[in-house]
Amino acid sequence: MNEILLAAGLMAGLGLFFGTVLGLANRFLKVEEDPRIDTVEEMLPGSNCGACGEPGCRGLAEKIVSGITVPSKCTVSSRSGIEAIAELLGVDAGEEVKRVARLHCAGGLGRARQIAAYEGFESCRAAHLVGGGGLECSWGCLGIGDCDLACTFDAIHMNPLRLPQVDVEACTACGDCVDACPRDLFDILPVTHNLIVQCSAPLAAEEARRVCKVVCDACGLCAADAAPGLVTMVNNLPVVDYAAGGPAEPSATWRCPTGAIQWVVGEQFVTLGETPPPGADAGEETRRLYA
Repeated sequence: MNEILLAAGLMAGLGLFFGTVLGLANRFLKVEEDPRIDTVEEMLPGSNCGACGEPGCRGLAEKIVSGITVPSKCTVSSRSGIEAIAELLGVDAGEEVKRVARLHCAGGLGRARQIAAYEGFESCRAAHLVGGGGLECSWGCLGIGDCDLACTFDAIHMNPLRLPQVDVEACTACGDCVDACPRDLFDILPVTHNLIVQCSAPLAAEEARRVCKVVCDACGLCAADAAPGLVTMVNNLPVVDYAAGGPAEPSATWRCPTGAIQWVVGEQFVTLGETPPPGADAGEETRRLYA
């Protein structure tokens, strides 16, 4: 009995001691948080999308208030919202280019060659594992919409060609679609990067044209017509590197025989169906597909 009482007294004593230490530490070592952090957090969209590189709007608010970063780091917020935060803090709003998800495939319904009907669990990942969803092109979009379901910001919808279409205004560059796509067809790019490769199949010539109407056939005309260093051919596909060359111009797309590389402004594929200026020979296949 004495041992039980002794143990109980010892535990109570330890609790009292550590409680006192924590109380004193809270009183004398407490760091006062800047109340402007709460205000800035409330002025941010509250989507906690992570496009700014922080785990949430609270983390970004702390860095903005401390001066580590600028308000425009939130590319999801409106310009008026960014300027309101800058005015509150008396700082420069800064300039940050909005980033959005871009799809590297245009081989939707009626374009990509279907060699079998997929009848199974409605999931791109499942179809990818089981016979490639019936597509001959094992690199193209499967069209079932895992990316649509994964997007928590309702920024992706499947269009009539069974291809995901990204709402540029709603997209937060969170990267959920990148993770959801089993064929790695999505990329997060600055919205000002207008030259977009619409194919991911590393094929060439007839082998490429057999699987899809809008496939890149590795002709290399886009690389030849682009500014030096901007477009290079890697594994039969054009790779656009804005850091290596420039400026980017729509003329890099004009002679593409299939429409596998496009000039995109917002959500619009500007070169589709257009007649290039005199002297630029666009492929007949491009005009036929998109006219």
